[in-house]
Amino acid sequence: AESSREEARKKKREKQQKKDGGEGERDELEEASKLLVKVLHVSENPAPLVVKVSPGVKDVRPFIVCCVLKGVNLKPGNALKRFLSAQTKLHEDICEKRTAATIATHDLQLIKGPLTFGVQPPDELKIMPLGRKEIKAKDLLRQLQSEAEEQRKQKKRQNVSGLHKYLQLLDGKDNYPCLVDAEGIVISFPPITNSEKTKIRKDTHDLFLEVTSDTSLQICKDVMDTLILKIAELNRFTLENKEGSGSDNESDAPCGPVNFNPGQNEQPMNFPLVVEQVRVVDTDGNLKVLYPSKTDLSTVSSLLTVIR
Repeated sequence: AESSREEARKKKREKQQKKDGGEGERDELEEASKLLVKVLHVSENPAPLVVKVSPGVKDVRPFIVCCVLKGVNLKPGNALKRFLSAQTKLHEDICEKRTAATIATHDLQLIKGPLTFGVQPPDELKIMPLGRKEIKAKDLLRQLQSEAEEQRKQKKRQNVSGLHKYLQLLDGKDNYPCLVDAEGIVISFPPITNSEKTKIRKDTHDLFLEVTSDTSLQICKDVMDTLILKIAELNRFTLENKEGSGSDNESDAPCGPVNFNPGQNEQPMNFPLVVEQVRVVDTDGNLKVLYPSKTDLSTVSSLLTVIR
């Protein structure tokens, strides 16, 4: 702690020296162009969300990282559409077509904690997939398989699109991974789908974010870092482009560019997005993962200012 304080003081001194040398203005502009995210620690949170992990997942999908993100603005124009498109793109790129990791985003208000990340047999796991009726996992996969075959025949292609691309990721598994809320509702079935019941809508402003992987914990953290950065970018874009309903009242906007010199511009400084830490524990309550920890979000630190 002492050395990190010394490092901070050193940076402050260097910044002041640059400022005295006429470079301060540029530094301030660089800082101002960064996106702001504030971390709310578990100790500061009166009702933190907890995820319990059951032992069965270690053979199926052992790694999970979660957090809560508050202050998202999806109401104006195409904000929600951009949010969903960004998630699809992350699945294609950093998640390597969901083979490395899978993202699930939920409306926090529709979740009852604590949550349990466990496994269920294919003929017992029931979920209401996005845009579909409640169905057993075994039947959902069979349905998706036949849809994939139909799609292939119609388009005369080798490849399939949508959820159908991920079916082989569960081949040979006796149990399927799932995230279940306190009422026993399956809200996520990675890497296939999350639930219609916790679906994000235009009026959603608080998100529960979840990244799972059968590869490594670090991949989960890297994907989560990138996801938070992407949402912060989208939030600022929404604020700055003033499209459609809800974007005319800028003082209520939850995130945006920080204004270090209000005298030149009448827009007030905007509040950062708030990332609430979520603890992942084993069945005995022992901590497995806490995200974001002090070292998390460092991969995106050049674009993000994190207030811890």
